[in-house]
Amino acid sequence: MRVNVKGISGSGKSTFSAELARRLGVPHLELDAIHHGPNWTEASPEELRARVREFMATAPDGWVIDGNYESKLGDLVLGAAERIVWLDPPLRVALRRLWRRTLTRIRHDVELWSGNRESWRGGFWGRDSLFAWTLRCWFRHRREWPRKFAGDPRVVRLRSADEARRWLERQ
Repeated sequence: MRVNVKGISGSGKSTFSAELARRLGVPHLELDAIHHGPNWTEASPEELRARVREFMATAPDGWVIDGNYESKLGDLVLGAAERIVWLDPPLRVALRRLWRRTLTRIRHDVELWSGNRESWRGGFWGRDSLFAWTLRCWFRHRREWPRKFAGDPRVVRLRSADEARRWLERQ
């Protein structure tokens, strides 16, 4: 099974995807991990597509890829996915999770992809902060994704932790 898990920051993509991959017995790729280079540099569309293609080639029996990045990947992941899981918790839930996760990472100086670390400024303040990005994505997804995914039998929209847990239990 080839699965793309989508949602805003704090929706639970990485946690859900890791568990889904474990249950399915397939590898898991977190797109953030291959998108962010040292000092938060971003992979070019070409680099990102090449890395995703390489991952897919090593997993012919299935995979779970979490993340969005259509602006750089085009239809590469969505087109290959047999199932698309849209994690869509209420905004307050996602922001609360994001708040906790970001505080924990800052407080414990957690090293992320390519040696990056979250900061107060990058997490909470300014137009380019993680929180501002999350809000912009939430509103954009609200506008675009219902139309984009309407009638697509591959799409499962999970709106709560309970729905996500129950869906995972059936896998």
